[in-house]
Amino acid sequence: MKFAKRMEQFGEGVFSALMELKDRRLSEGKNVIDMSVGAPNIPPADHIIDALVEASKDKRNYIYAIKDLEELKEAVALWYRRRYQVELDPDTEIVSLLGSQDGLAHIALSILDEGDLMLVPDPCYPVFADGPRIAGAELYFMPQRKEKGYVIDLSEIPEETARRARFMLISYPNNPTTVLAPDSFYEEAIAFAKKYDIIVLHDNAYSELVFDGASCGSFLQYPGAKEVGVEFNSLSKTYGLAGARIGFCLGNREVVKNLAMLKSNMDYGMFLPIQKAAVAALTGDQSCVETTRAAYERRRDLLCDGLSSIGWKVERCPATMFVWADIPEKYDSSEAFVKELAEKAGVIATPGSAFGPSGEGHVRFALVQDEDKINEAVAAIKESRILE
Repeated sequence: MKFAKRMEQFGEGVFSALMELKDRRLSEGKNVIDMSVGAPNIPPADHIIDALVEASKDKRNYIYAIKDLEELKEAVALWYRRRYQVELDPDTEIVSLLGSQDGLAHIALSILDEGDLMLVPDPCYPVFADGPRIAGAELYFMPQRKEKGYVIDLSEIPEETARRARFMLISYPNNPTTVLAPDSFYEEAIAFAKKYDIIVLHDNAYSELVFDGASCGSFLQYPGAKEVGVEFNSLSKTYGLAGARIGFCLGNREVVKNLAMLKSNMDYGMFLPIQKAAVAALTGDQSCVETTRAAYERRRDLLCDGLSSIGWKVERCPATMFVWADIPEKYDSSEAFVKELAEKAGVIATPGSAFGPSGEGHVRFALVQDEDKINEAVAAIKESRILE
């Protein structure tokens, strides 16, 4: 059998490799605390589940959806007006995604031709780079350095590179570094995009998971944003709907139009009961959002403070459902450290190298375990003596 050459760019996904390690340990009867994949374990609020269940009972809802329900588009527009003070045209500036991953994997196909240049953060969530690779794009990695607060410095991008670039992806609060970007960054990004005629995509999956009384808005709030690009948003973490796969592309109508056209040739739309659940999430009682945020903040405090108390200094992350930490000094490989952490402590995290060259030297923990399990993980790390 012969397969596409493009597949030579992709190895086994890091999360698949970690799952193999987990399964092997479990088969040996050993304990595992998995904090690698960002799979939320906080379920949706009852009113959201009830909407899904009721819609699922209606036999008329098992047809192809084909397109977004009008009530869903109106609910999304209301959400952005209420939460971000952003006005959106429901008919031309919003299209649903089968989760943000779907959009991130495919949007480059609607913007880039083979060989076109795309600007990608480093480190970054893997599909940020893998989606453009599927489209045959050339990648330029924009470093997110600790000494600059993990915020991209656009002035470091060479003039020739900026002129060649067609598409730029940014994301704050950031996965994996967990930081937020200041207003000045978005203003600079919009000016940069206008100067070099670059389309911008801002992934805003974690805007509701911001801690210590801080808050985060939307890329689309900034003047000129809709002229140069779009934002992705998701109900996965905010409303506990990760498995339902509900995301949205919002903003520039030409970008939205082209992505919608591409999707019309790839899928038949979002399952109608899931659209109904999304409407219930966006228009119903929003206290569940604060409950979820508070739960992740408590988990963050337990993990960061707990690790610091046993000799591994880990700063509290400002946002997201992750903790980004320097690996202990005696290790020079994040992958080697993660393997030893799993083997000796039974705690599974993700090596920073999985997120790009600049991720080396770090490890990412996902706050997807209950508080008792987080305490157990800290105790297991201490008992393993891996930090000594």
